[in-house]
Amino acid sequence: MPLPRDYTGQACSLASSLEVIGERWTLLIVRDAIYGVRRFSDFLAHLGIPKAVLTERLAGLVAAGILERVPGPGGHDEYAITSKGQGLWPAMRALMAWGDQYYAGNGPRRLITHAACGTAVDAEGTCPACDVRVDLSDLAVAPGPGLAGVSPADPVSVALSRPHRMLEPLDTRPPVL
Repeated sequence: MPLPRDYTGQACSLASSLEVIGERWTLLIVRDAIYGVRRFSDFLAHLGIPKAVLTERLAGLVAAGILERVPGPGGHDEYAITSKGQGLWPAMRALMAWGDQYYAGNGPRRLITHAACGTAVDAEGTCPACDVRVDLSDLAVAPGPGLAGVSPADPVSVALSRPHRMLEPLDTRPPVL
């Protein structure tokens, strides 16, 4: 018998939150949207997720108001993170810091830095150099010591191998030589 999709009988805000973001792949899609991923094909290439699952998760995130469909270049819709989706960032940052502490053998793959000064922020989102809590729009993602070889077949990983400001659309086009 398959597991139910809801937490019947759980009158709890955490259970309500998990009904929206608790399915496999969902938080990784939100993470990528915060990093600036906007195109279906880029989510697909970076996550290695089946198309049907990605389609379902994106539809659910749009229905929940976490992502929105916006017009993109060439007449193709893209996905942008909403302010409601951005509100997930503190919890996601805490989970990333926990994973870095306990599971990142060679160090974190990505560093979250204060865009103004380049200093890595702590798990609470504070820049130790500036002694300020940094807003999501003032953060950047940069390669960390645990970032190993990046596959050229994954345009998102290639783009994120260079520092990139959070929330800004990620340019996954190949570099012009």
